[in-house]
Amino acid sequence: MIPRYTRPEMASIWEAQTRFKIWFEIEAHAADALAELGVIPKEAAKTIWAKAEKATFDVARIDEIERETKHDVIAFLTHLAEIVGPEARFVHQGMTSSDVLDTCLNVQLTRAADLLVEDIDKVLAALKKRAFEHKMTPTIGRSHGIHAEPITFGLKLAFAYAEFSRARARMIAARKEVATCAISGAVGTFAQIDPRVEEHVAKAMGLTPEPISTQVIPRDRHAMYFATLGVVASSVERLATEIRHLQRTEVLEAEEFFSEGQKGSSAMPHKRNPVLSENLTGLSRMVRAYVTPAMENVVLWHERDISHSSAERMIAPDATVTLDFALNRLAGLIDKLLIYPENMAKNLDRLGGLVHSQRLLIALTQKGASREDAYRLVQRNAMPVWRGEGDFLTLLKNDAEVKRYLTDAEIEEQFDLAYHLKHVDTIFRRVFGAA
Repeated sequence: MIPRYTRPEMASIWEAQTRFKIWFEIEAHAADALAELGVIPKEAAKTIWAKAEKATFDVARIDEIERETKHDVIAFLTHLAEIVGPEARFVHQGMTSSDVLDTCLNVQLTRAADLLVEDIDKVLAALKKRAFEHKMTPTIGRSHGIHAEPITFGLKLAFAYAEFSRARARMIAARKEVATCAISGAVGTFAQIDPRVEEHVAKAMGLTPEPISTQVIPRDRHAMYFATLGVVASSVERLATEIRHLQRTEVLEAEEFFSEGQKGSSAMPHKRNPVLSENLTGLSRMVRAYVTPAMENVVLWHERDISHSSAERMIAPDATVTLDFALNRLAGLIDKLLIYPENMAKNLDRLGGLVHSQRLLIALTQKGASREDAYRLVQRNAMPVWRGEGDFLTLLKNDAEVKRYLTDAEIEEQFDLAYHLKHVDTIFRRVFGAA
């Protein structure tokens, strides 16, 4: 995590103090369950809560102990004993480090997922608002980067809205997938701790018990979580790339907001660059980069090893923090996006009506021309216009072979822009619902 791309709400989930607070809650809830089962004195469980619930853990002290013990959980438990006193001997009974580490990680990941869902909601709100604003603003649709047929700018934003709606559903599913708890002891057999302790801790921490753990929670869950983050990041980049293309000087159909006093170039004072969407492209690449180690973490030796641990210490905070920042930046970008309908109109007319070629093709076939002949006739008249020679409508009217099938009025009818937009309402209802 670097401050430039970090929001405090997400960063706080991964702070050391937060982590130790969660570790304590896991241990204290386990102590409650053990006390109810008669394994430890009830007064001991009460003392553990009373002395440490509101404590601020000394991170430097824990680090100092860990430098000697070379074990982070033992270092924490030693410091906890300094706070709690003699009753600390009842903490961590029958548990193993992974019970604490894995359950804590999943608490952090579920909290991160909740923030990411909120972030996606901000993106969806911005997209919906701007989509309805430009629901019927005509623009050119492009395939292979080349002018194809007319659409509306609202449809472009509706495409993105539908994609981020799916992203939201995936994020909720990923949260559910990773929201499990393991308090099963060494190699996951519950030999030293009753399964009812796990059930109690899971409920207290807002998780569900892992059906079967092998001392660690299976990492296929985490792989799916980070894969979901990677897919969401790809959706961020797709929309950012669209904006970058639309801001190109030759296109300029949309443009990032440029604030008073903002500078685009250290050398060229005229520049207004798509820096936010370019930044989002780079951030998205980083989130996706964390998917591969998450996939590789699925493969552990026998019941457990710690080959996954070092990777997760980096990818969990970095991926969630980076995506959180990117989604919030994207929401702001869309909300303030400058949109230029007049340039869209100019670009629509740039090819002199060639965007209506398919309508001519269909009209000719409906009047009796074979599809091959119809294609040849339309293309024959389109290619000179593509090269800047002549006007498509005039060339078609002057083509005797075309006139065997279509009258001037029928040719002109195929150049109606509104024809292409007749189902926009239907698409919007599908995406946004009847309301």
